[in-house]
Amino acid sequence: MMLAFLLQSKNANAQWEADVRLTNATESSCTKSNWCIAANGNVVHVVWYDNRDSNWEIYYKRSTDGGVTWDSDTRLTNNGGNSQSPSIACSGSNVHVVWNGHRDDSLEIYYKHSTDGGVTWGADTRLTNNGSNSQSPSIACSGSNVHVVWHDPRDGNLEIYYKHSTDGGVTWGADTRLTNASSVSCFPSIACSGLNLHVVWRDERNANWEVYYKRSTDGGTTWGSDTRLASDSAGSEKPSIAVAGTVVHVVWEYIYLNSGNWEIYYKRSTDGGLTWGANTRLTYAISDSWLSSIAVIGSFVHVVWMDKRDGNEEIYYKRSTDGGINWGADTRLTNNTSWSEFPSIAVSGSFVHVAWCDYRDGNFEIYYKRNPTGNLIGIQNISTEIPSYYSLSQNYPNPFNPSTTIRYELPRSGSVRLAVYDVMGREVETLVNERQAAGSYEATFEGSRFASGVYFYRLTAEGYGETRKMLIIR
Repeated sequence: MMLAFLLQSKNANAQWEADVRLTNATESSCTKSNWCIAANGNVVHVVWYDNRDSNWEIYYKRSTDGGVTWDSDTRLTNNGGNSQSPSIACSGSNVHVVWNGHRDDSLEIYYKHSTDGGVTWGADTRLTNNGSNSQSPSIACSGSNVHVVWHDPRDGNLEIYYKHSTDGGVTWGADTRLTNASSVSCFPSIACSGLNLHVVWRDERNANWEVYYKRSTDGGTTWGSDTRLASDSAGSEKPSIAVAGTVVHVVWEYIYLNSGNWEIYYKRSTDGGLTWGANTRLTYAISDSWLSSIAVIGSFVHVVWMDKRDGNEEIYYKRSTDGGINWGADTRLTNNTSWSEFPSIAVSGSFVHVAWCDYRDGNFEIYYKRNPTGNLIGIQNISTEIPSYYSLSQNYPNPFNPSTTIRYELPRSGSVRLAVYDVMGREVETLVNERQAAGSYEATFEGSRFASGVYFYRLTAEGYGETRKMLIIR
């Protein structure tokens, strides 16, 4: 395998391909969630809502070749009320969708899932039943654990609620109230890594909009206290969250008082949400930047947002290749004379996928764009300092889905081999097989093509050999 050092952002950004129009309906098709796209291996899933059927319904589309070609539209809902604001997550061939629907005289949260990668779908499941308006759901999954958050006013003002399933969406536990503030808590976003759950939302308890955070380390059974992430006299809102192992990444929009513009800000935690670093301003545009979405795989962090610096609303992108420490330049993804809005981003392997709604065709349609080389999957030389001895570290995260990072150290140059084996001892993938200089390295194993279960990875180098165990969960 070729040694892959970090590329300059302009080289990677040049790999963005042309826009692809996914819908061609007679009425508007809309994405109004930062989780309208999900990917696993070469399968990409997109959900949206549109009113081609005289009322708003949830639609779905998939690609099985990494976004090159797309299946036909699939209508997921069919009722007399409006269904809107879908959110999607996937784990292997299990695909989960939530939305808010008005079929029962009030807005409630509904759920639907597919166990065959989006080919067929089960029945709608009503998740809330409180006679109030439950809205803005966000969904995340890890293996058979499925987690949903939303806001509703059943307690007199908008609060954040949570619900989870431990059997892939077949049955669901009770609603859990996550916030108990004196004012509005709304627009939640959720991410998970194994049993560690992370939720952010917009909160008005401090007399202005702020971003708050909460976590669970036991799969949603118990929850820690609320943590205020943004603290300023101006407003911060619409957060989006992503996690890779113990590193948690959050983006949101902030009204910058010096210019009066909305700008995109970022914050991260390297210890699973226990403590947080400083706020990082990502945009310095001459006009508003807002409605951001974030995705992460290993040390690669990707952000998209809606931006008005060009006179009309366009989709912009930015990435970090070192876990959020440094960031590349802004990249304009769309270039048309109309509105491009509500982007959502997903990553899988070396691919970065973006979906949004676009008005260039006279009504809003769903568009898609991809960068097939946005993640440098493979091996990276992370230090040229010579280690004292050979070592092979435990992969992280572990368990994982779909990718994990393996670190090793070489005290001298020589032939190196790093391979992955199944429980029968059969080699399933070679990650490294070449001569390397002394130093510290990280290799990425992309496990989306493999079944759940125990695997082993072994490093051999100049008389040294060590094996460790890792676990893939779907």
